[in-house]
Amino acid sequence: MIIDYSDDGLKLVAETIARGGIIAFRTDTFYGLGVDPFNADAIHRLKQLKGREEAKPILIVISERDQLACFIKEPSAAFNHLAKTFWPGPLTLIGKANQRLPRDITAGTETIGVRLPDDEKVRALVSACGGALTATSANPSTLAPARNAQTVDDYFGQAIDLIIDDGEAKTDRPSTVVDVSGLEAKLIREGVLLWSEIEQELAREGRSAGPSFNSHGREAVDNQK
Repeated sequence: MIIDYSDDGLKLVAETIARGGIIAFRTDTFYGLGVDPFNADAIHRLKQLKGREEAKPILIVISERDQLACFIKEPSAAFNHLAKTFWPGPLTLIGKANQRLPRDITAGTETIGVRLPDDEKVRALVSACGGALTATSANPSTLAPARNAQTVDDYFGQAIDLIIDDGEAKTDRPSTVVDVSGLEAKLIREGVLLWSEIEQELAREGRSAGPSFNSHGREAVDNQK
């Protein structure tokens, strides 16, 4: 079922997530697939729907910075600095995962990617659902990310419980993904936010940047946004 984004519609969105459903929603980049990140059955269903390999974790979007502690255990100094500088924004930061998270969501990597979107409507939807949602891109693993609700429906049809139509995607690039789970910040994928901007900020603070893997060097972020 496709519904238009509205304040009244957020109640139905929240109810769908609460009962373990899968939604599709516009994020600050492309459309994403959202489930309760602490519902192991919902995550398993999501991975089956997407055809996602077991070794690939699923990223999270949060509505407020306060939600970060639910997902990241002891964030590194680089994590905290980049979050303070670039959040809210199109930067997904990978840190050491809270042990409470279902194994399927981290794929056994013991790390998780988190983003605070720079989009009030996205944050309002996520907040209505408890403050955090998965946000893997709304497409089968072999196809391009969906830029609108109709494409999501074409991809998945009735397999998704609810599609929230909030217009076209606001960008043609994914979020930038940086691994700050260790001592150095490492680029996993360059997207909307340029790696050069991040490197300059790290250098200004006297922090080092590690080697760049981009999306070809780490499969953990394939088909994420």
